[in-house]
Amino acid sequence: MNIMKYSNIQITADSSSQDLAPFAMAIHELLGLPVTMRSLNKNGLRIEKGKILDNDYSGPVLESVLKENKMMRIIPTNGKYSGIPVIVVPIRNKEGYGIAAIGVVDLVGTVDLGFIFGDYPEVVKQVQECVRSRVAVP
Repeated sequence: MNIMKYSNIQITADSSSQDLAPFAMAIHELLGLPVTMRSLNKNGLRIEKGKILDNDYSGPVLESVLKENKMMRIIPTNGKYSGIPVIVVPIRNKEGYGIAAIGVVDLVGTVDLGFIFGDYPEVVKQVQECVRSRVAVP
């Protein structure tokens, strides 16, 4: 009988890029978007097109999200994704402290909805209301 051994995936403030890789890769495969991730105390990784391109990665938005412990939708002015809309969220422990951050390219921020739905103003209005409700921080 072949017995398979399974190990846990655990994210902590001290997780290395190797520890974070399975989680980040799953998000990358799910969304098909570039993914960046780091823990609070260690640099993390950057994934694009199914490959880890950097396993000692940190970026200004990942660092800001960890410092402020809140989601950010922003167009960075420096770093690897400068000029590209991103969304980065903290991963919080049970006490609510941000122990890691994960980010992806913000597809909603890259699409000119007015151009695409110019002939359908009511659709544009509904989509914009939906986006505004998600951007608002509780």
